Amino acid sequence: MSRADFPVKAIDAVVNIQTEETLSYRPADRKEFYVDKIGVDEGTFSGISHAEMLRRMDEAGIEKAFLIAAKIGREGLPGTYHLPYKLVADAVAAHPDRFFGLAGIDPFEGMKGVRALEHAVKELGFIGAHLYPHWFELAPDHAKYYPFYAKCVELDIPIQMQVGQSLVYSPENPKRSVGQPITLDAVACDFPELKLIGIHIGIPWHDEMIAMAWKHKNVYIGCDAHAPKYWPDSFIKYINTYGQDKVIFGTDFPVIDFKRAMDDIADLEIRPEPLAKLLRHNVVKLYGLKD
Repeated sequence: MSRADFPVKAIDAVVNIQTEETLSYRPADRKEFYVDKIGVDEGTFSGISHAEMLRRMDEAGIEKAFLIAAKIGREGLPGTYHLPYKLVADAVAAHPDRFFGLAGIDPFEGMKGVRALEHAVKELGFIGAHLYPHWFELAPDHAKYYPFYAKCVELDIPIQMQVGQSLVYSPENPKRSVGQPITLDAVACDFPELKLIGIHIGIPWHDEMIAMAWKHKNVYIGCDAHAPKYWPDSFIKYINTYGQDKVIFGTDFPVIDFKRAMDDIADLEIRPEPLAKLLRHNVVKLYGLKD
């Protein structure tokens, strides 16, 4: 299928802001990960404007993006940083027809963090929460997350969290891979109303992630951070058949370039109806967006 023949405009549910202001919060040790290991071009790594991001989205056929106000580990520890919610809120306010905000969480902030999440949703218009378990070396079923999960249920917002293997993002502070998808099982049982999204596919435990999404009606999969060209066969089959209602599109830009992701998907021979669900319809329904 040609990308020009895609049935819908895409919504990218996992995107990192790359403005120079935002990157000023990022520690100086990230080039080895983004440029040398992942292959992000140095121009993008060094920073691009919102206008340039939107131009690249338009070129790729991506209409909207969810921007993450990421909380990367506990502040003060080596290699960690938190993006202020205001940076994402300002981007959304400037481009309300294109951007939505996701609020990162740090489980060590406790109730202060829970109240900040509530403020982000009720006052700043954020539509979901976001979590990197490996940065805190706490698996998704750890008790420290539970107040945040309860607040997400109360606010009726989904939460994304990275599952699968984590890499060495900061040589000064390497982190264990704690996000094995089976750990979502307890969370889904304890919070059956919580909309859980395991992003990054769960690789190398992708079949385990599929099992969790098949078992629990409230568990979904995000396909970001891995080039579609290299998606496992079982995952592509899942998207194309019995999992067509359970997967949402994302890139984790700049990890995967917008155009590269869409061009790769065009080569996967996904049927038009599942493709429309993957690129747009599933995320619209899951996040309660107007379409």
